[in-house]
Amino acid sequence: MDAVFLQFLNGLDKGSAYALIALGLTLIFGTLGVVNFAHGALFMIGAFCAVVMRKILTLESVVLSTTEKTPWGDAKEIRTPYIETWFGDVGTTMIEYSVIFSIFFAIPVMMFIGVVMERGLIKHFYKRPHADQILVTFGLAIVLQEVIKAWFGANPIPQPAPASLTGSVDVGIWLGMTAESLVYPLWRLIYFAFSAIIIACTFAFLQLTTYGMVVRAGMADRETVGLLGIDIDKRFTFMFGLAAVITGLAGVMYTPILSPNYTLGMDFLVLCFVVVVVGGMGSLPGAVVAGFLLGILQSFAAMNEVKAILPGIDQIIIYLVAVIVLMTRPRGLMGRKGVMED
Repeated sequence: MDAVFLQFLNGLDKGSAYALIALGLTLIFGTLGVVNFAHGALFMIGAFCAVVMRKILTLESVVLSTTEKTPWGDAKEIRTPYIETWFGDVGTTMIEYSVIFSIFFAIPVMMFIGVVMERGLIKHFYKRPHADQILVTFGLAIVLQEVIKAWFGANPIPQPAPASLTGSVDVGIWLGMTAESLVYPLWRLIYFAFSAIIIACTFAFLQLTTYGMVVRAGMADRETVGLLGIDIDKRFTFMFGLAAVITGLAGVMYTPILSPNYTLGMDFLVLCFVVVVVGGMGSLPGAVVAGFLLGILQSFAAMNEVKAILPGIDQIIIYLVAVIVLMTRPRGLMGRKGVMED
């Protein structure tokens, strides 16, 4: 039972990333009707926001020591980050918690990138066939991937979690279990909690605010909302930026789990499109439910006991589930009638 519970936690960890990316992807499709194959690149850019933030915080001043020598007899270089010079212990804390501070850096950056992407490119393809949208956004994803590769190199860039948030915790004690200890990495639990907060805030924004209600009305009947004198296009542009922010934050917080590299977006893109299709195109609750469901199933399929019976099942389980769901429910688990059925 301990092993089963740990695999369930692993599934929540994977499902958190799938759900956040799929949520942003569904926001774009639900509001604008655009199939955005550049969405995985937004996850990658978010991850590299954390890389950039850490590089900024660790910029150093170099001073030659007057007393210490290298083994070769030269004056030893003393490197001190500027932020430590300026702010002392506070600066040291900022470096240690650079992943957390990257959130505040990523929000305006991802919003800007999302708005520019929508206004500069996507808006010209609203009335074009979905095939055209897929081709142009996939091409954009490749361009962004190559830009990141040229700028940061081809190798992964490790991003450490804060020292106080590394290591493992005994989840069994938290749950009041008296059986054997259930030890699980702390940062993965934090990622799950962070994802739950972002998802809850997104749904609260759409359901409880006037702005969100207008957006939902525009998703249902764009022309009627426009006739009421509301500039729904500006609101949809903001929603594209919000989707980019959600996906970028998912990338920021995932960096201590998986080191950023230029292939990160493509690695998650196909999986998250499968999540969206399984949940139902245009369904925000469906994207979240399918994300966690497929993450949990993928985690259990990776168990040695399962792979001993069905070799390679962990590589195909998501696609197998997608086939079964679409054969029984062609619109997905929570798909809406008329979405991509023309």
